[in-house]
Amino acid sequence: MIATDRFPSLTSPGAAARTSDVPAQRADQDFTLDVVVLGGCGHVGLPLGIALASRGQRVSLFDIDEAAVERVNKGELPFREELADEPLREALDAGLLRATTDASVIAGAEHIIVVVGTPVDKHLNPDLGAVPRALEACLPHLRDGQMVILRSTVYPGVTALTERLLAKLDADLDVAFCPERIAEGKAMTELFDLPQIVAGRTNRSRRRAEEFFRVLTDEIVTLEPEEAELAKLFTNTWRYIKFATANQFWMMANDFGVDFERIRHAVTWEYPRAADLPGAGFAAGPCLFKDTMQLAAFNKNNFVLGHAAMMINEGLPLYLVSRLENRYELPLMTVGILGMAFKPDSDDPRESLSYKLRRILELKCRHVLATDPHVKDDTLHPLDEVLEKADLLIIATPHQEYRRLRSHVPVIDIWGATGNGVQV
Repeated sequence: MIATDRFPSLTSPGAAARTSDVPAQRADQDFTLDVVVLGGCGHVGLPLGIALASRGQRVSLFDIDEAAVERVNKGELPFREELADEPLREALDAGLLRATTDASVIAGAEHIIVVVGTPVDKHLNPDLGAVPRALEACLPHLRDGQMVILRSTVYPGVTALTERLLAKLDADLDVAFCPERIAEGKAMTELFDLPQIVAGRTNRSRRRAEEFFRVLTDEIVTLEPEEAELAKLFTNTWRYIKFATANQFWMMANDFGVDFERIRHAVTWEYPRAADLPGAGFAAGPCLFKDTMQLAAFNKNNFVLGHAAMMINEGLPLYLVSRLENRYELPLMTVGILGMAFKPDSDDPRESLSYKLRRILELKCRHVLATDPHVKDDTLHPLDEVLEKADLLIIATPHQEYRRLRSHVPVIDIWGATGNGVQV
């Protein structure tokens, strides 16, 4: 456990006095599985299950997506995840991993990990019922000695809500909140390398969660549940705000007629206090925007910095198109969008701002063609066709495939992927 002089155990001083040290009724010999992962075939659950199986844990992946379950059981990843293919096949061959749509497997597992999505609605309000709804599948199968671990990014208080829900059952259960911390595509290294935050209401739940995650990493940081819930939201919101800062800087430099990337290179070169200044680009995906809005809702929508970051990042496609309108006759042009995933070298299009860019351009241009070498989408076109027909190209996602792009038409590249500057 990591400790500091100021916070010796990173827990509140009175925690030990108000929590239980009574051993759980763990009938270990009755458990046929070490863990069931709810949402186990998704971008968070599947790498976690594979990683646990690679360390000898008996794992079942419960998911309602029958197609994904079938693919996983065939040894095929439903999405791109670096270094996961071989460990998946090895775990299946060793009998340590299996995916299923049958919720009854929950009864045989000592640990139940919940990794379902926790979206915000169209009014940017958090969905507090996502985790309880997922747990409804568990309730008939929960029994003494089991531990429920929430791994989804949740609104502060959802762990307590889960504790109250499970307290109604006639079973001796432990509950912990242990947020995932991985970057999508890097799970098979970061699950082993990054410290794991562990939060439980009781000493027993904290100890059990810590013991469980030491299978993956030796570095554990313990918090109270509400502290850990905020820690996860703070982490994602901090990244979102940093991206917004870079995007605002880019727009300021761009409006002034200078290249932001040249400036960024100068201020970050051998200067550690500015080393984390990111480049410009679309800040998207299923987490950063959503979690910033969850944090705003938690603070009664009194979050000027978070809302400003949202306006900058979500407004970037509009700004880009506005600049292009000043330079080109868009109504007469066919524009090609290169990259529809939410980040480079990914096949995940969730909440990608490339789609927002396409919608805006469709109102402004004669024709819009979009392509992506990784995303499966029937509305996309082959790269060769886009390069042949486009009068103007926009790199919306800087996949490796575009870094050596050669084109006879102008290429708009706010990411700096082609090395030709980012001025528009």
